[in-house]
Amino acid sequence: MKLHPDIITAQSISGYGPGWIGIGGERITSSVIIGSGGVRLSWACKSFDELGVAHFEPLAEMGAELIIFGSGKRIRFPKPDWIQALIDKQIGIETMDTDAACRTYNVLAAEGRRVVAALLLDAN
Repeated sequence: MKLHPDIITAQSISGYGPGWIGIGGERITSSVIIGSGGVRLSWACKSFDELGVAHFEPLAEMGAELIIFGSGKRIRFPKPDWIQALIDKQIGIETMDTDAACRTYNVLAAEGRRVVAALLLDAN
């Protein structure tokens, strides 16, 4: 699916499909963290089963008011201990499949919200 956002100044997702997302003219095929403030980092995980506390703790230091967790092809919720650092800092986290997370991130970023998307792109 190709997305056509209104003119926004925040980093946005330009499209997505099975195993990829587009940011600008680039196609990303591995899990990624993106932020409305321009942050883009590789997220070292290929599947939900690889996730743990170490994957979520850095998200608490990114200055976001909300984290959008794209859990892959289907909705899978992070374990409470994985997101304890977010809870401690009173940072919201919303979980959805990665396609929905891409759409939600774009809407919130376009509104000027301080949002970060942690997007799991399933390896298979």
